[in-house]
Amino acid sequence: MPSRRSVLVAVVLGVIAVAIGIVLSFVIHWFPVAASVQAHNTDTLYHVLVIATIPIFVLVVGVILFCVWQFRMKPGEELKDGPPIHGNTRLEVFWTALPSVLLLSMVGYSFVVLHENERKPAREIQIGVTGQQFVWTYQYPSALTRGAPFSSYQLYIPENESVLFNIRSRDVIHAFFVPAFRLQEDAVPGITTHWRVTADRLGSYPVVCNLLCGLGHSLMRSTVHVVPQAQFQSWVTNQARLSTTGSAGGSAARGTTG
Repeated sequence: MPSRRSVLVAVVLGVIAVAIGIVLSFVIHWFPVAASVQAHNTDTLYHVLVIATIPIFVLVVGVILFCVWQFRMKPGEELKDGPPIHGNTRLEVFWTALPSVLLLSMVGYSFVVLHENERKPAREIQIGVTGQQFVWTYQYPSALTRGAPFSSYQLYIPENESVLFNIRSRDVIHAFFVPAFRLQEDAVPGITTHWRVTADRLGSYPVVCNLLCGLGHSLMRSTVHVVPQAQFQSWVTNQARLSTTGSAGGSAARGTTG
């Protein structure tokens, strides 16, 4: 049997490993800058899951290493059988019930975050997203432009306003992914999928296709510009006017102006 000192050393090392793991999860910036309400919710979920799972990882690995250390085979014992060990009902109930409760708790919290991210607010705008090999285009409907609809290769959205993206594909399956928003949705041929975000940080952020969609997959990139409400409305109005007059030459090609 292992000595009390050996068990104490293993416990202390385990606590130190848990503390180091949790601190590193906060100190190291694993993700891009968070630029939406949904991103903050997702990052909080990540940290909660890390805090819950690092102790489990350390416990499992620690018990394995401790057993290898204390119960390793000695020279000359190669042909011996280990001592018979009977089950412990209380221990088995404990290590079945506790992980079940922990797992259900994490699933429940994940559902709460997902529900909050997808909750429809009282006011939101809608923008179409079309993926095709190998480009993203964005459709601004008449309800938003208050005039003629238009398409753009650049995506402009207002700050602090919910946007519902209606996502389609013209050829193969793509994935509309904005890392700064922590949200991703597939663009599937023949189906319109939906994706809701409330951007809360001004700036320009990359849009990428996150599914291998062909030889030009790596080039299928775009930019989302989060701008103040007044600037967004001015840009939309200007693009709609260009589309109406025809001076945009198809508007999709000229809808990239700031």
